[in-house]
Amino acid sequence: MLLEIHPENPEKRKIRQVVDILEKGGVIIYPTDTVYGLGCDIYNRKAYERICRIRGIKPEKANFSFVCSDLTHMSEFTLPFNNTAFKTMKATLPGPYTYILKASGNVPKMFKNKKRTVGLRLPDHPITLAIMEELGRPILSASIKSDDEIIQYPTDPWEIYEEYGKIVDVVIDGGFGNNIPSTVVDFTDDEPVVIREGAGSVEPFY
Repeated sequence: MLLEIHPENPEKRKIRQVVDILEKGGVIIYPTDTVYGLGCDIYNRKAYERICRIRGIKPEKANFSFVCSDLTHMSEFTLPFNNTAFKTMKATLPGPYTYILKASGNVPKMFKNKKRTVGLRLPDHPITLAIMEELGRPILSASIKSDDEIIQYPTDPWEIYEEYGKIVDVVIDGGFGNNIPSTVVDFTDDEPVVIREGAGSVEPFY
């Protein structure tokens, strides 16, 4: 199903429709402030494994992030972080960043890795935030990638639907997306380390 949702003023009825799909263990494709992503309820193992199959990644080797609704929500899935991390995240979120932090016991076992870390996102996108508010818990964040060497991330929701429409439950059309992923910053130590430069400025970390 291709579901068009207004990118600035998401219709509550349509957001509820998406959340119903997530609550039933469905897989969605949704827009963020960077690229379109695959998503599911982080507590649904079958949906998680389905996304791994779509991405061609073994579940035990997957390294996906969570999308949260605010900083308080993010803190539920991490160990207490230092003042530098808090101030930086408060200044840059919502925004095009993925922060790697030490995982708390609230992170589902299927996401536990040897480093005991978790990647967290808080995208600055009305549709994503509306889904989070209605669902009340995080969803998975796994970028949609293209085989195109020039445009690595597809931006047209219609083209995304043509490729993925039969293997996911809904593709949300929130308009054209971007083709630059989030900036990834590791905050598991005292000083931040930029893992990947993306859409978010790296100036705050140097």
